Amino acid sequence: MSNILIIKHGSLGDITQASGAIQDIFENHKNDKLYLLTTKPYFDLFKKNPFLSEVILDKRLSRFNLIYLYSLMKNIKKYNFVKVYDLQNSSRTSFYKRILFPSSNLNIWSSSETTLPSDKSKEEFDKDPVLNRFDHQLRASGLITNHTMAPDFSWSCSDISKIKSEYKLDKYILLFPFCSPHLISKKWPYYNELITKIKEKYQDQYKIIVAPGPNEIKDAEKINALCVLDNGKVLDISQLSAIIKDSSFVVANDTGPAHIAAHLNSKGLVLFGSHTSAYKVSIERKNFKAIEVSDLTKLSSEKVMEKISNSLN
Repeated sequence: MSNILIIKHGSLGDITQASGAIQDIFENHKNDKLYLLTTKPYFDLFKKNPFLSEVILDKRLSRFNLIYLYSLMKNIKKYNFVKVYDLQNSSRTSFYKRILFPSSNLNIWSSSETTLPSDKSKEEFDKDPVLNRFDHQLRASGLITNHTMAPDFSWSCSDISKIKSEYKLDKYILLFPFCSPHLISKKWPYYNELITKIKEKYQDQYKIIVAPGPNEIKDAEKINALCVLDNGKVLDISQLSAIIKDSSFVVANDTGPAHIAAHLNSKGLVLFGSHTSAYKVSIERKNFKAIEVSDLTKLSSEKVMEKISNSLN
């Protein structure tokens, strides 16, 4: 039995997308122990993952913090990893490679760089859809991939029966009208108009709810929907996954919860402006679709409502 390391730091959407790759790595290393290096927001979450033996915390402090860097490298080295699957593929993890396995090829360190197609530059390769890149990386590393292109995030869900009982949630439409302040181009501005249309059409058939993140509770007050919390605190990722999984429909900006919905096979819509495409981020699934426009301010609530109606009917 050997020790295998997987690296995946974040973000939430990326964590969701990596679920299939992690499962494939497990199925190709059934006689080995799988460890995952991740950051604090996802440390407890990954402890729930059935394919991992242990989770290792990376605080991601500055590379110039030599004391921390030495401590982290010493901790990683003690496991005597024979293979590393770098699913983060960042400048930081490339830096780790230069310290841990400076002259290794894909037989020891699997990354987008060590498995780069011979006919593409790294810049060109990074334009391919996320899941396609994962799939190529693992196949080039000699793995059989059955799940990489179809991640299943259901392992992340926890029991939310108490929360559903408190808010009397049976059939509900879940909205994610939020986005990071520095990514305002991702934000569709007409959620309250959409809520009015949903209520007019479906009356009391569905509750309309929001589940804000840590910095979104004040923004949630501006949305005419029921704000779901756990004893006044935002839902953790496992609770969020469960409330998405049990929903009748999800409408979201291009954020982490949208990726969760996609890879829980939830019914829903994600709204894209010009910042990227649904194809590149591998978000469309059988039940989860995208509306793509050049300018989100020009996407009408009528068009979004039409898509919801067609799906729910």
